[in-house]
Amino acid sequence: MTGAGVALTGAVAAPAARAAEAATTKEGGEPVKRYALTVMGTTDLHGHVFNWDYFKDAEYTDSAGNAQGLARISTLVNQVRAEKGRRNTMLLDAGDTIQGTPLTYYYAKVDPITAEGGPVHPMAQAMNAIGYDAVALGNHEFNYGIETLRKFEEQCDFPLLGANALDAKTLRPAFPPYFFKTFRVPGLPPVKVAVLGLTNPGIAIWDKAYVQGKLTFPGLEEQAAKWVPKLRSMGADVVVVSAHSGSSGTSSYGDQLPYVENSAALVAQQVPGIDAILVGHAHVEIPELKVTNEKTGKTVVLSEPLAYAERLSLFDFELVFKRGRWVVESVAASVLNSNSVADDPEITRLLKDDHDVVVAYVNQVVGTATETLTTVEARYKDAPIIDLITKVQEDVVKAALAGTEYASLPVLAQASPFSRTSAIPAGDVTIRDLSSLYVYDNTLVAKVMTGAQVRAYLEYSAAYFVQTAAGAPVDVEKLTNAGGRPDYNYDYVSGLTYEIDIAQAAGSRIKNLSYEGAALDDAQEFVFAVNNYRANGGGAFPHVAAATEVWSESTEIRTRIAEWVTQKGTLDPKEFASVGWKLTRDGAPVFP
Repeated sequence: MTGAGVALTGAVAAPAARAAEAATTKEGGEPVKRYALTVMGTTDLHGHVFNWDYFKDAEYTDSAGNAQGLARISTLVNQVRAEKGRRNTMLLDAGDTIQGTPLTYYYAKVDPITAEGGPVHPMAQAMNAIGYDAVALGNHEFNYGIETLRKFEEQCDFPLLGANALDAKTLRPAFPPYFFKTFRVPGLPPVKVAVLGLTNPGIAIWDKAYVQGKLTFPGLEEQAAKWVPKLRSMGADVVVVSAHSGSSGTSSYGDQLPYVENSAALVAQQVPGIDAILVGHAHVEIPELKVTNEKTGKTVVLSEPLAYAERLSLFDFELVFKRGRWVVESVAASVLNSNSVADDPEITRLLKDDHDVVVAYVNQVVGTATETLTTVEARYKDAPIIDLITKVQEDVVKAALAGTEYASLPVLAQASPFSRTSAIPAGDVTIRDLSSLYVYDNTLVAKVMTGAQVRAYLEYSAAYFVQTAAGAPVDVEKLTNAGGRPDYNYDYVSGLTYEIDIAQAAGSRIKNLSYEGAALDDAQEFVFAVNNYRANGGGAFPHVAAATEVWSESTEIRTRIAEWVTQKGTLDPKEFASVGWKLTRDGAPVFP
């Protein structure tokens, strides 16, 4: 452990020693020994070490008063360990650790941890110092390739668990499936806690370029049913699952995989022998969810802390010693809010230099904008700032396909309004400004699609809007996200003109679809420039995943945008803006 970790241990040694003694109570006149254990959990940290918004170059704030960062979580963990006794606690995470902020991008791409003599990843440094016991793999662990993930794994003092991340050839686990921790109880047998780590089957789709032919990801329920009995047979008194999978039972990839994306509650329901599940992936806050196992009738307790280190889940276990063994008597889950504490100065001391390097990097000026561009209305109006993304993608793909058999095909491009608050100010443009426009580490793929397929793609995208009758009042806050669809699953398509008639039912909304002034020919072929998430089936858009791929690259779209602006020097909407689409109702524009 790091020096900070040793110091923390020393600070709570005395209360830990007292708390480790089992309490004796009377039950039916007979003495009964009990033991209290607390399992703490985080998830979807996405590279948030400090309460800092790199895109705004300021302390993070939101309307709910949340705070972010592992430095805050460290303070909460220290408090829980002091209260409960460090020897009676463990700390887990449910994945998505090394992607999500300019901090993680910098140490994957700009000053990569994989370089000879390269740095130690800030997330490894922070989590080692805090003293994590085990972490489940998230799907975003694979975004930078297996080499980066393996180097991160090497730098961690804890195992990265993935019982359903299998070697594609041997079908054996490619990462440790489980982790055991033993809690000593004076005068009685120890309490053995097993942690089973499960990751998301969607990795096979979302990071196909990195994992195809190398790794395979079967369903969580199937693998839990295989491993939980083994853990019990190995002497586990408590079984906790750390699952990078939400609890809703739904999948964003439709029927492309025979496995459920968000299956944590199904695991609890179907697999006997689990006491608690730390839930991840869905970015929702669930302090406590109780699920009844259909085979045993026992209650399994689930908890999902809010992402970005905004919450810390607590599972408080009460165990009783009966007939020579420990038995879980009860489990209660709750969450602690990281906005209630200050940063741990030890984490600040450890990582401030890394943080400052990244702040300087994102504030580099790469060009000048002739006017302010913003995403504020980009969900429901064709915004030039999104046209910038599609223009860059078109240019990159055209250059890549020059001299090939596909060079004569027209290029279309898709992009989504990822952020509702992104703005590129008039004047100096920085990497930070451009990164806030494209917050994901997506890369670019070129597919061949027909006019008919593009039409179906647009119809699917248009289901994002709530059906609104002609003449009815329009509230832009209620106009989008029909059926709970997130903003990142609504696409613009450049190179075409079309109307979206929101008075019509979903599936019949695309009107006056044309290419170069003429009605779109369903048989015409196009090269479609898409991000790798969409190209691999993310969002379940029709046709695109199965379409012929003619080119792809590993450079992030965000980087391509910065390169484009740097080369141009001046960011002028006249060079990329187009009014390609608009919302209508029975032919009349929603926004005249």
